Amino acid sequence: MHFFSYKRLNNNNVHKIGMKTMYKLLLIVLVLFAGCGNNNGPDPEPPKTEITWQFTPENITFTDDGNTQNVTVTSNGSWTATSSQTWCTITPASGYNGQTSVKITLSKNGMNTERTAVLTFKSGTYSKNLSVKQAAATIPNYVPAGYTLKWQDEFNDPRQSSGKTPLPSLTRWWYETGANGWGNNEIQNYIAGARGTDTCAVIADGVLKIIAKKVGSEVLSIRMNSIDSWTYGYFEARLKVPAGKGTWPAFWMMPKNFTSWPLDGELDIMEYVGYRPNVVQASVHTMAYNHTIGTQKTATKTIQNAETEFHIYAMEWTADKIDAYVDGVKYFTFVNDKTNNKNTWPFNAPFYLKLNLAWGGNWGGAQGIDATKLPAVYEIDYVRVFQK
Repeated sequence: MHFFSYKRLNNNNVHKIGMKTMYKLLLIVLVLFAGCGNNNGPDPEPPKTEITWQFTPENITFTDDGNTQNVTVTSNGSWTATSSQTWCTITPASGYNGQTSVKITLSKNGMNTERTAVLTFKSGTYSKNLSVKQAAATIPNYVPAGYTLKWQDEFNDPRQSSGKTPLPSLTRWWYETGANGWGNNEIQNYIAGARGTDTCAVIADGVLKIIAKKVGSEVLSIRMNSIDSWTYGYFEARLKVPAGKGTWPAFWMMPKNFTSWPLDGELDIMEYVGYRPNVVQASVHTMAYNHTIGTQKTATKTIQNAETEFHIYAMEWTADKIDAYVDGVKYFTFVNDKTNNKNTWPFNAPFYLKLNLAWGGNWGGAQGIDATKLPAVYEIDYVRVFQK
């Protein structure tokens, strides 16, 4: 009996020990399972709702005059907006869930090509673009009857399509270089388009930009001349002049077979000095009539927005007289005295065209220089020559 009782007791103990072991193993498995789950980090957040936009109206077009249009922006989240062009602005430039009324404002398009700005609306990783188109400007034709186009540079360079910013064509133009004051104590150093990484003559968006800039102790700029020359004709350029004391842009002509000044003559189609805003000037220089002896033949005209808008400057030169115009309005005449005297009329020989931006000097710096106006930009939309 004692043996039997001992055996039963041990079987019970074995059973209890087996159950405890199973419970322990189960707890270990549960702990390990929970630990493996924690290695994956917190549960991921549900995906955010996609942000969308609707615009009313969807097609935004402007006339060349610019002005402002109202657009309703409907979105399901907050957003900000930016413009790809400085001439196109949006106000306000941010909004929230729901409808936001914004104003899109464009400045006047002075160019004879349509242009497009892109407004980009963003919210986190979502974005949507809205295109704003503006019509090309209508440029008046002031060319007198009987003239035919003989030469032109529109500064529409196809190399821009490859992302380049080309210099003016050397088949049409050549550069004068140097820092010798040019007879007027001018400060600038004229370079041949570019020097190293400093470029002062750039074609961009159909416009030649002559840039006067401070580089170290120098002011670099451009003085460029047409390779061709002409006797008599109608000479025209569409220009926007830079602002500020010290600027002195010009569009003028000098004789091809030059020997001395002022004997061989000079024709100034347009000159401008920044200390006298919106006043343009045309002149002729001869041995008998020039500013060094106080007998200059010149005239001025006050116009609006010379520094912010393009204007057309022209000179008609015939065997009988020379007339200067701005936007088709004649404001200067110099008549041939028909004495066959070179001192009074040297204008029976070929002359070539010149474009330059001087800095300072006897006239440009006559009322001081405002160095904060550098870089200064002189813009030329086109240059054209007509003859009968």
